[in-house]
Amino acid sequence: MKKGYFHRVAELTPTKFWINNVTRKEANLAIAAGAVGCTQNPSYTWKMINHPEEGEYARQILAGCLKESDNEHVIASSFQRKLITGIAEIFMSVYEKTNGAHGYVSIQGDPIHEHDPQVIINEARMNREISPNMMIKIPATKAGLEAMEVLIAENTPLNATEVMGMSQVTQLCEMYKKITLKTKKSPVMYLSLITGIYDEWLQKEVAKEGIDISPDILYQAGMIIAKKVYQTMHDRDYKMGFIGGGLRGLHHFTEMVGGDVCITMNWEGHADKLLELDQPVVSRLFNPVQDQVLEALLTKVPQFGQAYFENGLTLDEFEKYGPVHYFWESFVSAWKNVLEEIRKMS
Repeated sequence: MKKGYFHRVAELTPTKFWINNVTRKEANLAIAAGAVGCTQNPSYTWKMINHPEEGEYARQILAGCLKESDNEHVIASSFQRKLITGIAEIFMSVYEKTNGAHGYVSIQGDPIHEHDPQVIINEARMNREISPNMMIKIPATKAGLEAMEVLIAENTPLNATEVMGMSQVTQLCEMYKKITLKTKKSPVMYLSLITGIYDEWLQKEVAKEGIDISPDILYQAGMIIAKKVYQTMHDRDYKMGFIGGGLRGLHHFTEMVGGDVCITMNWEGHADKLLELDQPVVSRLFNPVQDQVLEALLTKVPQFGQAYFENGLTLDEFEKYGPVHYFWESFVSAWKNVLEEIRKMS
C-alpha cells in the first residue's frame, strides 16, 4: 500500500511536517499524516471561537475562564492556555515516542504586551508549566531577544518567531551560541522564518509602489531568503532548528523539501491539499538561484535587500520592519476580537 505524501517525505529526506493553529480533530489527522510538531499563534483563540465544529467547546472553556479573573487580558491568556493544553496532550504521544526529540507544541501569547521583556518572561514561565512538550514562541524583536536570553539560561525550549530576514537570523543564532557557552544550557530552540507572510507583504508593497518586476521573479523572493538562511546556518554550524511557516502557497513546503527543516502549515488548504495531490517527493531546496532573478530583486525591490543582507536591519529596527509589523498587526486584531468577546460575555 502506498504511503501518504508526508510519510514519504520523511522517509526520503530530513524535511519534517508540522501543523499550525489546529483543532483537536486536525491535530489527530495531522499526526496520522506524519506531523511531528505544532505551532499555535495568538490568532488561534479567535479561530476557535468561530470554528463551526469547535466553537461551542471553545466558548464553554472561555465561560469557565471568566470566573477566574476580572482582568480581560488574564482571562484571554488563560483561555489560550486551556485550549492549547488539549493540543499538547494529543502531541504527547509523539513526544514520548521520540523521547522528547519531537512532539512539541509552541505557544505565542498576548501580542499586545510583547514589547516588554519581563512580561514575555513571566508569561513564558507560566505557559511552560502546561506540559513538558510545551515550547515557548517569542518574536525575534529586541524585547524578544532580551527575554530569550533569560529563558535559554533557564533551559526553556523556544521557538523564535516573526523572523523575516538574515539580520534577525544571525542575531538569534549568535545570541543562542553566546548564552549556551556561558550557561552550559542548550535547550531545544528553533527559529521560524515566516516565508509565506513575507511574500504576501512584499507583493502588496510592490503593487502599492508600482514597482515594475516580473511576477515570476517576485514569486521567488521568500524562498531565496529561506535558501540563504538555511545555507548560512549550515555553514556556520549554528545549533538551532529551522522552521518555515506562514504558508501562502504549496511551494513554501515543496521548495523546502530536501533540507533539514520543519515546515508548519494549516490543515485546511495546505496539508490536506498536499495529501490530496500526492506529488512525487523531489528535493528542491538546493536548486540554485538564477543570477538574473537575484539581481532583479536586489535592484528593483529595496525591501528585499533589507531581508537578504545580514546588515539589512539593526536590532532596533526588527520590531517595525514591514513584514514583522504586518504579521504582528494580524495577531493584535484577533486578540482584540477575543477581548471584545470577553466583554460581551462578562
